[in-house]
Amino acid sequence: MQITDTVLMIRPAAFRFNEQTAANNFFQSPHTEEVHEQAVQEFDAMVEGLLRNDIKVLVVNDTTEPVKPDAIFPNNWFSTSSEGVVNVYPMYAPNRRTEKRDDILQALAKVYQINNVLDWTEFEAEAMYLEGTGSMVMDHVSKMVYACLSLRTHESLVQKFAAANGYQAITFTATDNKGQLIYHTNVMMCIGDRFAVLCDQAIEDDSERIAVIQLLATTGHAVLPITQEQVNAFAGNMLQVKNQEGQSFIVMSQTAYNVLTPFQIETLQGFGELLAFDVSTIEKVNGGSVRCMMAEIFLQPKE
Repeated sequence: MQITDTVLMIRPAAFRFNEQTAANNFFQSPHTEEVHEQAVQEFDAMVEGLLRNDIKVLVVNDTTEPVKPDAIFPNNWFSTSSEGVVNVYPMYAPNRRTEKRDDILQALAKVYQINNVLDWTEFEAEAMYLEGTGSMVMDHVSKMVYACLSLRTHESLVQKFAAANGYQAITFTATDNKGQLIYHTNVMMCIGDRFAVLCDQAIEDDSERIAVIQLLATTGHAVLPITQEQVNAFAGNMLQVKNQEGQSFIVMSQTAYNVLTPFQIETLQGFGELLAFDVSTIEKVNGGSVRCMMAEIFLQPKE
């Protein structure tokens, strides 16, 4: 199953600029004014918009202690599968490691079938990281995981994850228009059921680029290229979901929607209704967009 009808989102208690992640997330920019309230407003409006379209949203409140400036991005610390497996990931920034909350997993286990928890946290002690569906963009149907390598995405961990979960790993190097490593794969690519959004020009190595494009195509995806400038506006940070009736939606930010060409919009509309949300404060301050805010729940409900 490639797309889910249920996402988990965390309502922030202490959203602010995170200096610990800014070292290699070049989308961030410090803001001194009170941004927490704006972020909460953007969060609430997005939740409301998803619910209005009958997409199931599990809203969890962030805890006030310890302070977790990036708690709004749960997709980096855990992921779920329809086989009932939960993976918990090693995080680069020390103040993001406290986002990993057993109470959230326990709450999920009361409602959903969880058969196994694979916890990769121990690799933090070796300074090795793999930040969930930020680091990896997954094709669940063809069992492929795509990852651009960076300080937050270590190749050996991608391979270990793939082996443990029955996936094939495709790793590559991708850089932004300043030549800096792209820190998370999900800012430059998105995989839906029958389409893939990809900033192919970010993959400088010809053989790596061709391999990624060919693999996406042979696994049944129409590849929609986006530019580096569009990546900077979070156009790669989309997620396809479905509602309770099975209708398909492609969720993106208003920032991303605004930079898409009419052709790109029309192409994407062929795969689902577009939902664009204004999360500009969240994007500017902590460098993440709507895809990072949604942890997909693929687990099966308990009978």
